[in-house]
Amino acid sequence: MNTFGQKLTLTTFGESHGVAIGGVLDGFPSGVKIDTDFLQNELDKRRPGRNKFATARNEADKVEIFSGVFEGVSTGTPIGFAIFNQNQKSNDYENLREIFRPGHADYTYFKKYAVRDHRGGGRSSARETAVRVVGGAFAQMMLDEFNITVKSGLLSVGDVKTNEFNWELAKNSEIFSLGNEDAMKELIMKVREEHDSIGACVLSVVSGAPTGLGEGLYDKLDARLAAAMMGVNGVKAIEIGEGINAAYLKGSQNNDQMGINGFYTNHSGGILGGMSNGEDIIVKSYFKPTPSIFKAQKTLNLNAKETEFELRGRHDPCIGVRGSVVATAMIRLVIADFMLLNLSSNIQNIKQIYR
Repeated sequence: MNTFGQKLTLTTFGESHGVAIGGVLDGFPSGVKIDTDFLQNELDKRRPGRNKFATARNEADKVEIFSGVFEGVSTGTPIGFAIFNQNQKSNDYENLREIFRPGHADYTYFKKYAVRDHRGGGRSSARETAVRVVGGAFAQMMLDEFNITVKSGLLSVGDVKTNEFNWELAKNSEIFSLGNEDAMKELIMKVREEHDSIGACVLSVVSGAPTGLGEGLYDKLDARLAAAMMGVNGVKAIEIGEGINAAYLKGSQNNDQMGINGFYTNHSGGILGGMSNGEDIIVKSYFKPTPSIFKAQKTLNLNAKETEFELRGRHDPCIGVRGSVVATAMIRLVIADFMLLNLSSNIQNIKQIYR
């Protein structure tokens, strides 16, 4: 599927080495002030070639809005936009025409569609996530009306971790580090020099979300957040709140007791029964190492023959770095979608609208 969301939907199109990538955001309410500077700034955070910790592919990533915005305000109609590709080097992938790259979607996409787009993976390329960042930036403009914030940062790179949650550092860091930044950078550069890559963990926090976001049973808030993040290239695991650690706790340790001023703890990560409880929503996303590495590897070709090859091209040594920007965008889309869905959750809401 190429469409995400229920009430607020984002449909994306395009390939890594095609003419453009783009999207259509539908269900976005009218009357929201559209800040194009903010939109471009968010996209610039994810932009390739922005520093030595990302791929050297140098795309301007200038977003062009075609519809749904008039005189700086959303019109309530579909918002269409595109980012034109300008720095493709398809020849870098010529040696991949007949083979499948280990760790990539080449093999599964070919088996499903019987078409081999060897130029950077085509539709399966993480280049498509730039569109999600744009969609998430629009969603944040709506969330701003309710003082809801979404932020993400690197909690770990490989075995280099931090116990800090320095959001000011993450905001200004080249790698969006929450702490122990120098050691994280050093490890990223080390694996890059070794022609290898490294995994990472991204922490995302939603603050200010109202209580009751999420649909019971089959469209829970945590289930949708997990689906959103597992749909991001390279994400292999998600945790909400205590996450895996909850399996090692007693109920007396994991329960968030309540008082007149709210919850004393937040082991639940801000979600109970699949719905937001008013506390900060805490999400951890675990990114695998970039599968594109410059070492000799064994694989199969289109004729099912074993072969060995060495990759060329330009690739991120740690996809978790730019992945943190995408994590923020996807969570913004989820929260905005559930806010719109919540409008019809009870009769009082409906009466307030139609009075």
